[in-house]
Amino acid sequence: MTSQTSATSSHPLAILGAGVMGETVLSGLLRAGWHADQIVATDRRLERQLELTTRYGIKMLENTEAVAEAETVILVVKPQDMNDLLNEISQSIKPGALVVSLAAGVETAFIESRLPEGVAVVRVMPNTPAQVDEGMAAISPGSHSNQDHLDRVTQILSATGRVITVPERYQDAVTAISGTGPAYLFFVVEAMIEAGVHLGLPRDTATELVVQTMLGSAKLLRETGEHPTVLRERVTSPGGTTAAAVRELEDHKVRAAFLRAMEAARDRSRDLAAAAREDKQGTGRG
Repeated sequence: MTSQTSATSSHPLAILGAGVMGETVLSGLLRAGWHADQIVATDRRLERQLELTTRYGIKMLENTEAVAEAETVILVVKPQDMNDLLNEISQSIKPGALVVSLAAGVETAFIESRLPEGVAVVRVMPNTPAQVDEGMAAISPGSHSNQDHLDRVTQILSATGRVITVPERYQDAVTAISGTGPAYLFFVVEAMIEAGVHLGLPRDTATELVVQTMLGSAKLLRETGEHPTVLRERVTSPGGTTAAAVRELEDHKVRAAFLRAMEAARDRSRDLAAAAREDKQGTGRG
C-alpha cells in the first residue's frame, strides 16, 4: 500500500462527533488523498451537519447508520457522553469493525465492555496542532487489537501529524504532556507577548517576535536532536541577559509549577476514567 487512497478503499470510515477534533481528522484525511465518499460523519446539530456537507461534500448520517457501514469507527465525543454513545451504537457495529476512541481518560476496557464481545478498540490521545497537520497522537491497543489495527490507526492519524504507540498505562501521562501541552505553550506565549507590551513594544511586533521564536526553537530541537538543556546553555552567557532571566524563572519556581500542572492534568485524566468505570457498574453491558 503506497497511497492513502488505495489503503482506504476497503476501510470506509465513520467519524462520530464532528466537532473541532472530528473535523480536524476529517479535513486531514481529505488533504491526504481520501475521497469524500469514503468518509461519513455524525453530529447532533443540524446546522453543523449542513456546514460539513457543504464544506467537504461528505455524507452526514445518524450514529447507528454511520457505524453500520463502517470498517473503522472513530469516536470523538466528550468522556461524559461516551457511555450513552456506546449504548446507542453497540448493536449496529459492523462485525470486524475497528473502534477508535479520541476521548480523554476513557479506557479501552470500558469501551470494550459496552460493545459486542471481541470488538477491537484502539485508544488515542491527539492534540490540537493536528489542525495544521503538526499534531502529536499517542495510540494504545485494547485487548482485542492487533498490529494491523494499530497500523490502520497510525495511517489515519498520520494525515494530521506524528503518531507513536504506547502502552495504555502511559495514556494519563501522555494526556498531561502532549494532549494538554499546547495550552501550556500558548500560556507561555501569551505571557511573553504581554511582557513585550509591558516593555514598550507594539502588540503586533511582540506577537511576531514571540511566535517565530517559539516556532524556530521547536524546529531547532527537532532538527538538531540535542537536549534542550544543551540548547538553553548555548543561549545563556555567564552574567548575560538570558542568565538574569532564567534566574528569575528559577526563583519563582516555574519548573516546579509546570510539574505540578502536569500532575494535575494526569490526575484529572485518571478521574475521568474512574467516573466512566462507576457509570459502567451502574448500567451494565449494553
